[in-house]
Amino acid sequence: MSHPQERVGERFSLAAMQQARENTWEAVRRIAQAVQPGMREGDACAQATAILKGMGMDRIWHQTLVRFGESTLKTFQRRIDPDRVLGADDIFFIDIGPVWNGHEGDAGATFVVGDDAEMRACADAARTLWHRVAQCWRAQGLAGTALYAYAAEQAQAMGWRLNVDIKGHRVCDFPHAIYRAGDLGDFGACPQTGLWILEIQIAHPTRPFGAFYEDLLVEGDPEGGVVAFDEATGRLRG
Repeated sequence: MSHPQERVGERFSLAAMQQARENTWEAVRRIAQAVQPGMREGDACAQATAILKGMGMDRIWHQTLVRFGESTLKTFQRRIDPDRVLGADDIFFIDIGPVWNGHEGDAGATFVVGDDAEMRACADAARTLWHRVAQCWRAQGLAGTALYAYAAEQAQAMGWRLNVDIKGHRVCDFPHAIYRAGDLGDFGACPQTGLWILEIQIAHPTRPFGAFYEDLLVEGDPEGGVVAFDEATGRLRG
């Protein structure tokens, strides 16, 4: 790797990273289908962990999060609200970081139950914004700092507030933390394919909820990991 913040271990493989990515999105798909109104946030997190174990992950490299309602405004470091209940018209997001065959997966997406149009618009906006920023990276080769400046501009133009404290991060063969690479939003070079997670978290301008979407930046993959969740069929499209 040409940049010291993009170092990897001897076991690293781009093919293995792509497989970890696919496995992680399949886990998101299964977890989303299992979340139902009336479920508590703590039970949803426990169920998500059970699904990951059942899929044969090596381990998790970050805590498994399922956040409901107002908790969708929380950043990663804040604790879950174990007794928060998912309503009939509500919003939730999933954020998981499993390790597969020694390589780190990381994916997150937002889903809506019921018929709240603004919640649906928020979930869609987080996905749309992620794809706009990812496409800007592919087309223009911008540095990480420029990508998040662009994300902030686009979020404002779309009518949402970007959480500027969420700036993406490295992944690679486990554990990436030994390289201390810092955040994508502080990276002054163009990120290489298969090494960085682009994170997007937005908030509704007036109501107490938000949306989250993250995926691995990969060249030649304009659709990203998962495009949208089709509540009518109970499946993720992508």
